[in-house]
Amino acid sequence: MKKKILMMWLICFSGTVIFSQTGSIIIKGKVTDEKNEILAGASVNVKGTLAGGITNEKGVFRILVKSLPVTLVVSYSESETKEIVVSSTDEVSVSLQSETKTLDQVIVGDSRISGKRFDKPITMETVGKTDILNSPTDPYGTILSKRALDVTISSLTYKTYSTRGFNGSGSSRITQQMDGMDNIAPGLGFSVGNFAGLTDLDIESIEILPGASSALYGPGGVNGTFLLNSKSPFKNDGFSMIIKNGITDVSKKQREKIGSFHDFSIRWAKNFNNKFAFKIGAQYLEANDWLANDTTNYQRMGSGGKTIAGTRQTDPNYDGVNVYGDETSLNMRDISNLVIQAGTQQFVQGYRAATGMDPSQAQINGFLATNPNTQPFYIGMTTGIIPNQNVSRTGYNEINTIDPKTKNLKLSGAVHYKFNDNLEAILSGYWGTGNSVYTGNNRYAFKGIKIGQYKLELKHKNWFLRGYTTQENAGDAYSATVTSQYFNEAWKPSGTWYPQYIGNYVGAIAGGASVANAHLYARSVADQGRPLPGSALFTHIFDSVRKVPIPKGGLFLDKSQLWMGEGQYSFTDKIKFADVLIGGNLKKYILNSQGTIFIDTAGALKIIEWGAYAQVTKKLLNEKLVVSASGRYDKNENFKGKFTPRFTALIKLADGHNLRMSYQTAYKFPTTQQQWIKLDVGSAVLLGGLPWVLNMLKPETYPTYVYDGSPAPPVYTYKSIKPESMRSFEAGYKGYINKKLLLDAYVYAGKYTNFLGRIVVIQPTRPVKPWSVVVNSDTEVKTWGAGISLDYQMAKKYFSFINAYTDNLTDIPAGFEASYNTPKYRMNAGFGNSGLGKKGIVGFNVNLRWQDSFYWEGGGFANGDVKAYTTLDAQVNYKLKKLKSQVKIGGTNITNKFYQTGFGNPYIGGMYYVSFAYNIL
Repeated sequence: MKKKILMMWLICFSGTVIFSQTGSIIIKGKVTDEKNEILAGASVNVKGTLAGGITNEKGVFRILVKSLPVTLVVSYSESETKEIVVSSTDEVSVSLQSETKTLDQVIVGDSRISGKRFDKPITMETVGKTDILNSPTDPYGTILSKRALDVTISSLTYKTYSTRGFNGSGSSRITQQMDGMDNIAPGLGFSVGNFAGLTDLDIESIEILPGASSALYGPGGVNGTFLLNSKSPFKNDGFSMIIKNGITDVSKKQREKIGSFHDFSIRWAKNFNNKFAFKIGAQYLEANDWLANDTTNYQRMGSGGKTIAGTRQTDPNYDGVNVYGDETSLNMRDISNLVIQAGTQQFVQGYRAATGMDPSQAQINGFLATNPNTQPFYIGMTTGIIPNQNVSRTGYNEINTIDPKTKNLKLSGAVHYKFNDNLEAILSGYWGTGNSVYTGNNRYAFKGIKIGQYKLELKHKNWFLRGYTTQENAGDAYSATVTSQYFNEAWKPSGTWYPQYIGNYVGAIAGGASVANAHLYARSVADQGRPLPGSALFTHIFDSVRKVPIPKGGLFLDKSQLWMGEGQYSFTDKIKFADVLIGGNLKKYILNSQGTIFIDTAGALKIIEWGAYAQVTKKLLNEKLVVSASGRYDKNENFKGKFTPRFTALIKLADGHNLRMSYQTAYKFPTTQQQWIKLDVGSAVLLGGLPWVLNMLKPETYPTYVYDGSPAPPVYTYKSIKPESMRSFEAGYKGYINKKLLLDAYVYAGKYTNFLGRIVVIQPTRPVKPWSVVVNSDTEVKTWGAGISLDYQMAKKYFSFINAYTDNLTDIPAGFEASYNTPKYRMNAGFGNSGLGKKGIVGFNVNLRWQDSFYWEGGGFANGDVKAYTTLDAQVNYKLKKLKSQVKIGGTNITNKFYQTGFGNPYIGGMYYVSFAYNIL
């Protein structure tokens, strides 16, 4: 992988030859604003082609075309977009009207849903350059101010976005694409956010498509699709840089010292005569991470898991939510019986060897009552001193088991070559590594994880062909829970620890101690020799255990891959009666975890998927009505093929007033983990849902029951898992009033069929942990929601917005864990100015986000209430226009009221920063 990155960078640096075109017509021009001030960096494109460029520091552009007339599309941040027809070689002068926010002129880069943002037939949210410049947070975090978004923060560098419900770390119902590449981590089965994505300086725009989107974007987009678009080196060349430093935990709530935050980004791009261009970029982030430090007592079995009263001092079976290693829990009577049985067997065998006869029961009892190794257990059981009580091992807090320093390094590079105005070749690569934390069925430390994506693409104005691969290397990633359990076994095995505990408990009770004090005394003796966190012994044992692969330690050995080929053709120039496009793809997963995640001990697992789609769009009634129909067929080798249709209609009620309606379907094949996972997470063993699980369960040999907490649980019956499907109907209205107010509202309703989730099964006659098995719901699960947003553009570059939305899930089967994890109500609001004063060099922005409380289902890790919270982000910036630079002072959650996005996840406090961004305006 490192060789691929090195080669990619060498290719970028080797591009030193300046190409030229001959026999072309030169169009020269200048772009200014309404005050006749120069607009440097304005985008000038030839409509319908890939030709174009940007204005220089004098606002001048120079474009080569083969013939005239042509239409130029001229745009600039915080200004209108204007189309100019050029029919001669006379110098062109373009004046753009400044706007606080170009509410109706945002051109969306996606080629599968044509039109401007205002004319989209589906609900869509976009983040562009203006949003990024005015945002108090990073570009990837900017989308949180948009409607329909939820976020789960597992770590400062690991954020998972969701739309329309099913929020959680690593949502598999959301598809995220980066420059056309599926951002999924093949082994994990979901996107890793922006951990290995675009650098902050290279993000051009982000598009969010809430709701079903499989018809055009493939399996996985049941709840939505995110499209991340990078900057072209043809349009954004030169050197740029961001230096950002900040502080966290100013109240010292999580640490004794104030935390630090450092973020550095660079980007260099070079455009050679609009024929050849390259770019390289890097970003490094290092910070004191937010801590998951919930020590609430948790009961893992019964009612799906719940919080209960008690602490380590009051509950012998204490299991802290973010305390690890205490998941090991055994019953005092069960252990005592095992010791008695072992002592009995030892005595009987010795007696037989000495006398040739079997001892009497009285002789056995006499031995058990006097032998030092069995005496306390025998007397404790016969007198009833030993209770029917589970006792847990002593655990360690998360800060002791996971490095609280998060790090993220991203490298990227691309080479672009234009064969002509209509055809461009792109070779690009993105690579990321670092330390982060992910919350799944327990807390996973991503230590030194590496993910790379590499793409070769031919892009024509009417078609594209691309091939790419994703290479995943888990590095030294480990499970904090499992590693801590093995750590306890390493310094003192449970076979020694529990007998010591019980023996001293009996002795304390016999000496007159209370039950509570007897438990405390027993633990203090059993814990003698327990390594203290931070000590050399602790570090030595813990590191040795976490480096042992699962199932004997906590280490993952995942080196999975994804290979993808994809193409699309638009018949825009061939067919006149309608816009028609077709496309298809071939995908191959290679799962290689050496038995640490998947059931792949015998070799890598391979999964083939393929799909094809088509879409027809027709304008009717003088373009007052635009209708579209599309369909997609996909096949996974482990499941039957799926067809998903989609129908949309856009009705132009009047100028600036649109009504949209859509019927969309979507589906998701079970993820790689839902098919093949076999993973011990401490309290249970996760299993996939393919037929091989029967070989693990052996239900014909061991009676198997669905654990629902009842005295007589139902018998488990295996059913083959199927792809999950979703049908959704949506209606929306968008109105642009007096070029000041943009109103957008929607309502939707949908149904999930073969909804994928998990159930817990138990085998009472078999000494194994509970099994968590992937299954489909037998009933349809229904969902509905609505949202509204108001964007108001005021005078003198002031802007404001407010949006609110709700999502709801009904008809969930009893005992079925859906992990909907979504507050019923959410709201965002903001107010700012992008250029105060005569020179417009000062700006500010304040964003508020509120969400209601809700109940979190943690997929086996922890269930509990997430409290409602309100966050306030703000920034003030100063523009250095001659340097095209910006100084920004700001903060996120500036009130420093700690909040949690998911139960068992870290608590998020305030972060305050100052940044300098060079050459970004």
